[in-house]
Amino acid sequence: MSGWEAVIGIETHVELQTESKMFCGCPVRFGAEPNTTVCPVCLGLPGALPVPNEEAIERILRIGAAFECTLVEGSLFHRKNYFYPDLPKNYQITQYDLPFCIDGHLDIEADGEEVRVGITRVHMEEDTGKSIHGSETGRIHDAEYSLLDFNRSGVPLVEIVSEPDIRTPEQARAYAAELQRVVRSLGVSDARLEEGSVRFDANISVRRAGDDFGTRAEVKNMNSLRSLQRAIAYEIDRQIALIESGSEVVQETRHWDEGSGKTSSMRSKEESEDYRYFQEPDLVPLHVDQTWRDRVFAGLPELPAVRRHRIAATGVDRQAAAVMVEAGDLADLFDEAVSLGSEARTVGNWLSGDVVAYLRRNETTLADTHLQAEHLQELAVMVGEGALSSTAAKDVLARVLAGEGSPRAIAEQHDLLQISDTGALEAEVEAVLADNPDVLAKLQSGDLKPIGFLVGQVMRATGGKADPKVVSELIRNKATAG
Repeated sequence: MSGWEAVIGIETHVELQTESKMFCGCPVRFGAEPNTTVCPVCLGLPGALPVPNEEAIERILRIGAAFECTLVEGSLFHRKNYFYPDLPKNYQITQYDLPFCIDGHLDIEADGEEVRVGITRVHMEEDTGKSIHGSETGRIHDAEYSLLDFNRSGVPLVEIVSEPDIRTPEQARAYAAELQRVVRSLGVSDARLEEGSVRFDANISVRRAGDDFGTRAEVKNMNSLRSLQRAIAYEIDRQIALIESGSEVVQETRHWDEGSGKTSSMRSKEESEDYRYFQEPDLVPLHVDQTWRDRVFAGLPELPAVRRHRIAATGVDRQAAAVMVEAGDLADLFDEAVSLGSEARTVGNWLSGDVVAYLRRNETTLADTHLQAEHLQELAVMVGEGALSSTAAKDVLARVLAGEGSPRAIAEQHDLLQISDTGALEAEVEAVLADNPDVLAKLQSGDLKPIGFLVGQVMRATGGKADPKVVSELIRNKATAG
């Protein structure tokens, strides 16, 4: 890509997890039988009037506040007019020139640098229904028939539009991943790509460095972060190859095919005038007063980037902090354990390493285990006091997760307690030194290299239960005294 620069903007659609839909009382329920959570409003039947969902508006304001947007005082709903089978009214209630949230940003780390991606707007709209095409590929071009499920029609949908500040596929993936984390931390959506509760569309163009923006293509159907990165990389290469061969990039919407690893043309890209926007006549303008805006900002939780930084500041490795914050419940458990007095680095390493490995190996979740903050505190104290070796602690932790009991009870039951008493270890050290007089002579001559060997012999004699630090100190003292 030498001499070329990609210009990438991402449109993100987030389905909100409210009890009811955006403009009616139908329940929001993923996986329900087709066309069972519908009513005259979300089916667009004549005479049915929409009523805004206050909780949905509260949640979009929270999203905007998390991206440090300006929450506007006055906002309007508009009709976006287009014809498609999964749009029963032949228009979508959305927002046009007066969205709820404008001019924000999201900071990400990618390609070894920090990048600030501008957020143009965060606006509310209603979701469409779902078309199911009867073909192997799932695409309409190869289908013998199509089915329509309107359960999703009218679900509150937030669109987050970024500025074209992204330059690489890696930055795009980092942006999408961090946006997911923010949305989940707010508790407004589970933001699952695999279930369609978050969807990313990428607008991509290329240019020579320093030139004006090139012609963009919009890419859809990217169902994972890996797909997003791959699709953008392919599209960048495709556009560069087109221009270098003397052809031109066409402004269009393209479909990403995960199997072939390619994009293909779907339709020409529409402009805003094609949708004939006008104010929704059945809904009054909305007023978000200062008190409401202040309450939204004041109620924000600790956001992922802030939490990662705070945990890392306690001495925990940055990657370990990221793993815990990504999971959410691990970070909660970490905070609780540290508040009880546990050493942060030790607990962070256990949670991001041993606990994560256990959960993956057993295909379970933290909530389904028996691990509590008090267990981590007790385990950390036992290691700190020398009652338990770091190796034995890992065994005990796995047993705690499996529900065998408290750390101390497990250690006693399985004879895992470490011998740290000097008096109890002196005889073992004496015996090992007596069996290795030549090694002892080296120590007494000032050569300390054999200490590791002697410590290993004592560990073997005690079944691995001796405290190696105590043993090493005893051997040094014996060699000096001799």
